[in-house]
Amino acid sequence: MTTATTATAPQTAVSTWAIDPAHSVAEFKVKHMMISNVKGQFLGVSGTLERHEGDVTKSKVEVTIDAASVNTRDAQRDAHLKSADFFEVEKFPTLSFKSTRIILKNQDDHAVEGELTIHGVTKEVVLDVEGPSAPMNAMGGMRMGAEATTKINRQDFGVSGAPGAVGDEIQITLDVEVTRPASK
Repeated sequence: MTTATTATAPQTAVSTWAIDPAHSVAEFKVKHMMISNVKGQFLGVSGTLERHEGDVTKSKVEVTIDAASVNTRDAQRDAHLKSADFFEVEKFPTLSFKSTRIILKNQDDHAVEGELTIHGVTKEVVLDVEGPSAPMNAMGGMRMGAEATTKINRQDFGVSGAPGAVGDEIQITLDVEVTRPASK
């Protein structure tokens, strides 16, 4: 009598992490009048990281940003940024990023390719990612952090207000902390 054995591929652990909006921010920097930088933030950041423990390149990231949460420390400028000249928040209430590929540069640095949507226009971008940090058990759950940066041309996304006064190149930085319940 012969018995057959079935070999199964080992299962790779996948964990889902949520962006902690209280400890995360999306920032931007743009030239004003081509003489100085103006920085701003979006305080409404949410999303998920689907982390593949055995192969980080199979992980996935999705980020949603509340366009109306823009804050440049100037109420008049913030109102202008929310208008049709820039983000047009009534028509396009969110900005988003969805990863399509993760490239491991080294243990602490990655390139994340994905689709960035601003003002209803979606373009491929590459984020340079520092991290994530090692997971730690804190504040009632597991936590990690990472920083991602990229540069875009705002004209590519149909954001064309104030030509000449506002530069076209925008530096974007996402500082995020992600959480998940601690394993028991």
